[in-house]
Order: sequence, then structure tokens, then C-alpha cells
Amino acid sequence: MSVIRVLSVLDPVVGVWLSVAGIAGQRRRPASRVGLLMMLAGGAWLAGTAVSALAFVHRGPLVQLHLSYPSGRLRRRRAAVVTGAVYAASVVEGFLAVPWVTLLLSALVVGVAFDTFARTTGAARKAALPALAAALGFAGVLGLSSLNRVFALGVDGEVAIGYDIVVSGAVGLLLADLLTGRWVDATVTDLVLALGSRAGITGLRQQLRRALGDPTLELGIRIPGRDQYVDEAGSPLDLGGSTSDRTVTRVDDAGGPVAVLVHDPVVLDDPVLLAAVTTTARLAVGNVLMQNDIEARAVELAATRRRIVEAADIERRRLVESLQAGAARRLRTAGVLLAQLAAPGADTADPLVVRVGAELDSALDELRALAQGIRPPALTSGGLAAAIPELAARAGLPVRTAVTVGRLPAAEESTIYFVCAEGLANAAKHAHASGVRIEVHQNGDVVTAEVRDDGVGGADPSGSGLQGLVDRVQAVGGTLDVGDAEPRGTRLTVRLPHPPEVLDTIERSAR
Repeated sequence: MSVIRVLSVLDPVVGVWLSVAGIAGQRRRPASRVGLLMMLAGGAWLAGTAVSALAFVHRGPLVQLHLSYPSGRLRRRRAAVVTGAVYAASVVEGFLAVPWVTLLLSALVVGVAFDTFARTTGAARKAALPALAAALGFAGVLGLSSLNRVFALGVDGEVAIGYDIVVSGAVGLLLADLLTGRWVDATVTDLVLALGSRAGITGLRQQLRRALGDPTLELGIRIPGRDQYVDEAGSPLDLGGSTSDRTVTRVDDAGGPVAVLVHDPVVLDDPVLLAAVTTTARLAVGNVLMQNDIEARAVELAATRRRIVEAADIERRRLVESLQAGAARRLRTAGVLLAQLAAPGADTADPLVVRVGAELDSALDELRALAQGIRPPALTSGGLAAAIPELAARAGLPVRTAVTVGRLPAAEESTIYFVCAEGLANAAKHAHASGVRIEVHQNGDVVTAEVRDDGVGGADPSGSGLQGLVDRVQAVGGTLDVGDAEPRGTRLTVRLPHPPEVLDTIERSAR
């Protein structure tokens, strides 16, 4: 069969194929103009088959199809200029042979196709890949046809057949991609996977930007009870309404708005993608808001626990002050009065007076011990640097201390002090230790206190004494680790977060 016969059959078939593909695309994706462009190219192709002067007019719709896929709308100025030039040249070439112009335009189509592909990401890039392949294929056969005419290569028939095949294949590729909606599925999958992350509002905005291929996308969260949206920084988001290059898409939940997306219109042109993205965004926003609420409640709970510890510490200090100013002072006064009752100049004191004096001294000692257990006066006046050595001196076994921190908040000082006291008590009663080492120091923004003994080890962290200390340390935002020391013994380690500037402020106020 001759080339002319093949073309006489192939040309009408290609025109019909373009038209049928356009109808299918329009029915499946009515929001996109791709189907309309395919039908326009098919009609122009059939018109060119019947009228030779119109043989090239199909090039304009095909170039626009390749450079605007998947929306069918030319968003970039370069693409619009090149497409307009192709439309004009395809009309002129029906009356005046301008193969050099066509060759130049084919090169420009390649350049714009690569530029469009390079500037897209996410869902747009998933759609741009087949569009790039179709544009390169069409520009290639268009350039080859121009070269054949410029250099009179004499392969008109072969080039024409190849041209028809490439055009049909390119349209078939775009139609298949349009009907399957691969980029829609991939985009929704990306966003659903992102729901598992604890990224917050800023992270969600970045995920939407990446998935949709719009680096300018903004996410606004609605303030409950007010018709206002804020961005990730809490600043009011300027919606500004829909324009040619920006569109506002509202995300609803339970009949009311919860968020808005401000984006490039092209990224959500497809109604299936629009519905999937808004549904996924609604779930993601709800997930983020729920996480924020849980975190806020956790912060509030931690603050409440800290306030309870601080309030208890304040009450301890008040009780100690009350004992010192009340009961202890009266006992000392009673001792003075009792001494005055003794007969002046007597060789021997009255046994009853001596006994009462001894009882008063014992009561004072017990009162001091009680005050020491509630909150040591040395801790109030001198902090850990004064209270820890005093505690070590009463331990009943050798204790080495190294305290290099200044003043801390009262609740934290008392927490570290009582952990050290519990560690010394356990070392003396249960661990059969021969010595203990206490270190309190600051490393960066963390204050660390460590009590290490050389006893038998094996301390039970779940015991009532240690568990109470764990709760108290956690209440002031710290951690308490209980473990075996090397080569033997038990180690208690307290870590409390504290910026250095906070410590400096406390030390200056204490001075």
C-alpha cells in the first residue's frame, strides 16, 4: 500500500480519534479544558483534511493541550506567548510556507515544556510528566517536518505518517492519564500518610504545599465563634477573595468552616482532587487541633502539679517559721525561767529542775529535728550549697559532697534536698554502704544531682519512698533515675531543666 493511501485512511482516523478522546475526557473531567482542547484539535484536524489551507491549524490546540495539561488553562506567560505564536503561524503557514518559523516554534515549545515541568512539584509534577513527554514528542515530529521542508529531504510521506502516529499516541497518553487520575491518588496518599505525623499547623501547611505542588499555599485555621482565620503564627490571614492567580477554598466540618486554603487555582482544578484534598485537610486539621488541645492540657496539668508542689513547699516554710518563732522560742524562754528558779549559790541543783531542764532540751532537739525534716532552715537561708553539707554531717556514715550550683527556685531546692536525704537514709539503713558521694552541678540548661553509694545495690524504684520522690521530681518538670552504680552500689540521678539566666536571676535576688 502506497504512502498516499495510508495517509488517506490515517488522517481521518486521527481526526476522529482526537474528537472521541476529547469527548471522553470532557465527560470524565468536565472541570478541565483538556477534553475541549482535544475536541478542538480533532475538529481542526478534520477541517485540514478537507481543506488544504487549514492543514496546520490543529497545531495551536495541540500545543495548548500539551503546555496546559491537566487543567487546560495556560497559567504562565511564556506558555501563553508561545501558544499564541503557534496559533498564528499555523494559520499563516496554510497560505505561506514558513518552515523556519515552525522549526523555531518547535524549539520554543520544548523550552517552555521543560520550564513548566521544572517549576512544578507534587501533584502538578505527577501530571506534568506525561505532558512533558507528549510535548517533546509533538515538538520533535513538528521540528522534523520543518527540517524536511527546509532541506527538501524528500521523505514527506514517511514524516507525515510518523507525525500522525506521534500525535495520536500523545493524545492517547494524556487521555489515559486524565481518565485514571494518577496524580489525584498519589496526592491523597501523600496527605493521608502525613496525618500520622505530629507536625502541627506549620508542618501541615508544608505537607499540603509539597503534595499539591504550590509553594505559595497558605493554610488558615478558623477561630471558634469568630469569622476569622489565623496562620501558623496566630496572625490573621488575609483571604482577599478569589483572583485570577489565587483562590480561597473553604474546608468544612459538621456543617461549618474549620479552615481555608489559599492557593493557585490550577492545583485544585480537578473536582475529584478538590474533594479528596478538602476531606483530607479537614481530617488533618482536626487531628492537629486535637493534638494541640492534648498538649495544652498536658502543659496545664504539669503547671498544676508544679503549683501544688510549690504551695506545699511554701506551707512547709511557714510551718518551720511558725515553730521557730512560736514553740521553739517558748521552750527556750521556759528554760531561762527554769534556770532562774534554781537557788542562787546552791552547790547542787534541784533534781526536779535538772530533769525538767533536760526535758526542755530534748524537746528543743526534737523540734529542731522536726523543722529539719519539714524544711531545713539552712536550705531556706543558704540553698543547697549550705543544706547538703549539713545533711551529710548528720548522715552517720562518710559522705563527700560537691555542690557547685547557686540558688534555685524553692520547690526545686527542696526536691533535690529530699532526694539526697532519701538516698542517704537508704544507704545507711538498707544498702550497708561504707560511703556516699553527693554531687549537684549544672550542665548547660540542666541541673543534675547525683547520690551514689557503694552498698549492695538493687534498689527498687517502685518502692513507696522512691516512687514518691519520682512523682515529686516530675511535678517540677524533672526526671529521677534509679540504677546500680559501678562497680557496686546504688545511684539516684535527678535532672531538672533550668536555663542559666534563670539561675543567675535567682542568685541575684537571693543576695
